Amino acid sequence: MKVIADKVNRAERISPEDGLLLFEHGELGFLGMLADLVRERLNGNKAYFIRNFHIEPTNICVNKCKFCSYSHHFSPDKWELTREEILGKVLAQDKNVGEVHITGAVHPDRDIHYYGELLKLIREARPDLHIKAYSAVELDYMIAKAGMDIEAGLAYLKSCGLDSIPGGGAEIFDETIRKIICGMKSTSEAWLAIHEAAHRLGLPSNATMLYGHREHYSHRIDHLDRLRRLQDRTSGFNAFIPLKFRNTNNEMSGITEVSVVEDMKMYAISRIYLDNFPHLKAYWPAVGRKLARVSLSFGVDDLDGTINDSTRIYSLAGAEEQSPVMTVSEMREMITDAQRVPVERDSLYRAVN
Repeated sequence: MKVIADKVNRAERISPEDGLLLFEHGELGFLGMLADLVRERLNGNKAYFIRNFHIEPTNICVNKCKFCSYSHHFSPDKWELTREEILGKVLAQDKNVGEVHITGAVHPDRDIHYYGELLKLIREARPDLHIKAYSAVELDYMIAKAGMDIEAGLAYLKSCGLDSIPGGGAEIFDETIRKIICGMKSTSEAWLAIHEAAHRLGLPSNATMLYGHREHYSHRIDHLDRLRRLQDRTSGFNAFIPLKFRNTNNEMSGITEVSVVEDMKMYAISRIYLDNFPHLKAYWPAVGRKLARVSLSFGVDDLDGTINDSTRIYSLAGAEEQSPVMTVSEMREMITDAQRVPVERDSLYRAVN
């Protein structure tokens, strides 16, 4: 542990073996101390947030992931928003809202041209709005359905108004575990290839990991290592977001959710290991406000955004935040209570206020 601490103190990269040792034997206070050192080195005492909202176009999905509580497979209703309804949600937002996050199920009948036209409508209505849209899993399906290769498909969407890509769909990269929990979904290789192609085209993205289900610590380190190696090649990731598995209304409800200690360990080791990721985000609708605030002491420097009660993916899975919305003043207060400096940002982490 002292050797690892010395590496972190000297800003040297830790190895996969080091990371596994931290998961297996690192005490929480020790991990928090090291993660806080990395956080401060990268971002000082700042904690970021953004004024944003989500659009979830449909719950009709070609995939049937065992951890999912959102798709029509686990809902009494099938639904899909029309493009006019989606545009209405965009026009209803305050002009100070800076980002729309669009992701949802993988609809069997929608290809890249349908979603490209949606981007054009949003761009025309709100030319100032940053459009972060379509996870790699959605992109994989819509691009293949249109008979295009990855780079051509991404270039087309960029020309329609796409600004960046969310990090969803990564789940866990280990192929054996992935086959068990989401065997119908795009492969790990495809997820990584799509993000790499996006980075080459100047489209930044985020990355995620779904943790706390059937994976072991070695699988988490493997996941982090694949992300770190890709970031070495492209520098295209803005942030990493650990996503906690929630066990309500899905096929994996028999799995007990991990503890708060495990949550904070996941944040801290992610911050230590991903030395080339500029930001670590706690997605507060998934873990709740209290734990998001605590995460600021375990390497986190970003709390996502105001959300505006526009997502149901985690509330359907049993998260405490059943109507996720936070005002700017509430976000600032939560950050200052944690003795951090609140910084309102845009989608590329440039200070807005």
